[in-house]
Parts: sequence; structure tokens; C-alpha cells
Amino acid sequence: MSSKLSDFSVHLPINPELVQFQQGVKEKLYDFNHARPSEEEKYHRILSELLGSVNGVTILPPFYCDMGKNIHFKRGGFLNAGVKILDIAPVMLGEFVQIGPNVVISTAGHPLDIAERVLPIAAANPITIGDSVWIGAGAIILDGVTIGDRSVIGAGSIVTKDIPADCVAAGNPCRVIKKIEHGKMPSEQELEEMWRPIMDM
Repeated sequence: MSSKLSDFSVHLPINPELVQFQQGVKEKLYDFNHARPSEEEKYHRILSELLGSVNGVTILPPFYCDMGKNIHFKRGGFLNAGVKILDIAPVMLGEFVQIGPNVVISTAGHPLDIAERVLPIAAANPITIGDSVWIGAGAIILDGVTIGDRSVIGAGSIVTKDIPADCVAAGNPCRVIKKIEHGKMPSEQELEEMWRPIMDM
């Protein structure tokens, strides 16, 4: 947990411009979260306007974020219903990240010193989530955390520190439980053929 304002790499003044920008984000989120399931084109258009990089991610409503523009998907990925991303600082998500329902990813934090906490400043640290990471339902990822490629975060975990690649981590605070020995991956062509009936729907 950060104790001072200087512990945060991003400092955003809380002013009328920020409030107005976030109001626009809320309007887009309202439209996204209330679109009919058949309105796929509308979903894609709103996400393209809202997020920094979309690159084929699938997000189920309801979805919530602070800024939108600081969220970047490298390629693909799936976010289940109820995900909240507080993106005052950048959130970088790798290829094919899977995020369970009601996960919270929070770059935002507050200094412990009340004299700093009352200042009109939004403070945050970036979060990086590697390729093919799976984050279980209800997990909370806190500011400044990096999760390594192909790791799995157990449901309900609270991630306060970096998690290395290729492991299962869980708990409060989240800790590595075991390493993962992955099997042989299908080729990109084989995967495309397996998923084509769904993608062509």
C-alpha cells in the first residue's frame, strides 16, 4: 500500500475538465451497458470510442471504467459481466486475457497521510497483465501490480504485489501456490478452425 503521494507515478488534478471528461465516459458506458444483445455493431463502436486499444476483445455488460482511454488490449481477450477497471493510470492487458465476473482492477489509490489525501489529486500506478492470464471471479488487482504471462489468479484473491509467469496464485494477500507445467499448444491455424463455428455466428 502506498503511503505518500510521491509513491504514485500518476497524479491527475481533480478539476472541472476531469469531471466533464468522466461524465462523457459515463454516458458511453450507459449506452454500452443498456444496448440490446443483438446490437453487436453498437457494442463494438462504443468500445472503440471508449477504450485506448480494443484489438478484438469481448466485454460483457455491465462494464465500468474511470477513463477508458487508459485501457489497452494487445489482442483478443474476454471480460465477463461486472468487471470494473479504475484506469487513472494505464492498464495494459496482453493477448487473450480472460477475466471473470466482478473482477476489480484498480490503478487508483490514496496516500495514508490525511493532509495529502484531501488534496484534489487523483493518484495511481499502472497495472500490467500478461498474455493468456486468467483472473478468477471477484479478484481484486491493486495499483502497481504486474501479473506474468500465462498465470492464473484464484477467485476472490486480492493481488497486492507482482505475480510471476506460469503459476497459480491465490488468497488475501495473493501468493504463489504452484508453478504450471503447460501442455503443447495447438497451432494458431488449428485454434482458428476449432473456434470458427462460433466466430462465424
